[in-house]
Amino acid sequence: MAALLPSGTCLSLPLPSRRSNPSSSLPSPSFSSNYTTIFRCCSFITQTHSPMEEPSEQSKFPIIPHAPPLRLAASAVVFLSLSIGFGIGSRSSFAASSPLPPSLTSDNYNLEEENVVPSEDENVEKKKMDEEFEEWKSKKFALTVPLNVVALRDSIPPSWIKEFIQSQGKRLKFTVKFHGSLASIFSELSVPVGKSKVKPSSIMVADVVSVGDSWLNFLIKKALIEPIEDVEDQDWYNNLSTKWKVLLRRNSEGEIDPEGKMWSAPYRWGCMVIAYNKVKFRKNNLAPMEDWSDLWRPELQGRISMVDSPREVIGAVLKYMGASYNTENISSQIPGGRDAIQQNLTSLAKQVRLFDSTHYLKAFAVGDVWVAVGWSSDVLPVVKRMSNIAVVVPKSGSSLWADLWAIPATSRIETEPIGGRVRGPSPLIHQWIEFCLQTARALPFKQEVVPGASPAAIEGPVVVPKELFEGKPKLDTNLISGVPPSDILEKCEFLHPLSDSTLADYRWLAANMQKPKHRLMDRVHQAASSLVRFVSQISLKNSTKISS
Repeated sequence: MAALLPSGTCLSLPLPSRRSNPSSSLPSPSFSSNYTTIFRCCSFITQTHSPMEEPSEQSKFPIIPHAPPLRLAASAVVFLSLSIGFGIGSRSSFAASSPLPPSLTSDNYNLEEENVVPSEDENVEKKKMDEEFEEWKSKKFALTVPLNVVALRDSIPPSWIKEFIQSQGKRLKFTVKFHGSLASIFSELSVPVGKSKVKPSSIMVADVVSVGDSWLNFLIKKALIEPIEDVEDQDWYNNLSTKWKVLLRRNSEGEIDPEGKMWSAPYRWGCMVIAYNKVKFRKNNLAPMEDWSDLWRPELQGRISMVDSPREVIGAVLKYMGASYNTENISSQIPGGRDAIQQNLTSLAKQVRLFDSTHYLKAFAVGDVWVAVGWSSDVLPVVKRMSNIAVVVPKSGSSLWADLWAIPATSRIETEPIGGRVRGPSPLIHQWIEFCLQTARALPFKQEVVPGASPAAIEGPVVVPKELFEGKPKLDTNLISGVPPSDILEKCEFLHPLSDSTLADYRWLAANMQKPKHRLMDRVHQAASSLVRFVSQISLKNSTKISS
């Protein structure tokens, strides 16, 4: 039985709408009418004009009262509202242009409406909207997510920074600081500093820092870095070559341990190379450099510069003798033992004019030496600015180096300058490592924008299309996009941590090796002294002429 409306009751109904939400009172854009229909049952029926238009005097009609109250079913009212809303015949336009005066006040009556039961589709849609809203409320949002990176200068392509910011969006607060050497990064990490003295600009509060693989065992042993957690759940780790996992899994003493933790992630690597001046070699009818044994050729005495690193210098002697860089027991594994190594080391010292990790390439660039032995990350950028230079990886194999991302252990310290809170590593560390190890990140290495190679290339070089090198000077080298040829790469080695007994042998060998004098630096000092004396003499002569 439909509910009835008592006389004098006022019921306001909107015009028909296509909106799916039945509770909405907004008219659909598909209807252009500006009218709202108002019903006052048993008293009057009026239609008010939109406030956008002023009613004319002619459009006003007298109020027609109804003496007896009229009882209408709610369904009839709805039908009437639809008829007026849509317009029935020509009367709809007349009603639209002729608003009635405001309704008279009369007795109030209670309104009894029909209960409208939502359809099944509406219930499903409402439930879905409620679930989505609850899910949205459960999410945690941060204004910014910081990531502070300290990197070795020129070890990452400039494009990486821009591309990573674009990949993370506006939520990222990204800071990258560069240091000139791995030694300076290690030095700052190892300085004992009280919690209250740490500044926000310190390397200790960075989220990720560059470290060298040869420093890794010291950093772990001294508790200067912390392991990377949950690596097994990360794609970058699962896609990493087994060679990297073997090298970087260490125990708490920094020793290689397959059951150890992952303390770092690689992002670049390279090898030791030999560079030589082809013009000098041709003029003196010298054969090209091919292997470590060429460093002992008599005609090159005093014509070689080399890095001042005991592991690299003694390692070159070991390779010359057919042994491994990582020989643990020199006395038992090397024919002649420590004395034989010492003899070959002494003869190499006579060949090398300069042992200096800072100036060895300067001596090569000015022509003071014809051969330079050093890390590919140092050598390649310099020789590309020179002409008639060849770079080779020794065919018996070379040492490999790697630049790694590590997390400073002091990133959890509590300090006043950074907010007086315990600051954990950034949640974006894994995203940063994942980004650096993506296949697309290898392109700058292949194009030789940055010296070195992508970690994925540790399994062997990849042939790069010649189009990538169009217009660029070609370097005479056996490197393929920064990677040694496959047959030579198999003989190359990363430098493993040495035992205490082997370190003692290295110290003994280094202490008994007679290094040559830095003749290049002596010549620089002599030239500077001569210039000072010359300027002094000129000044003295000028002053004598003036006085006379």
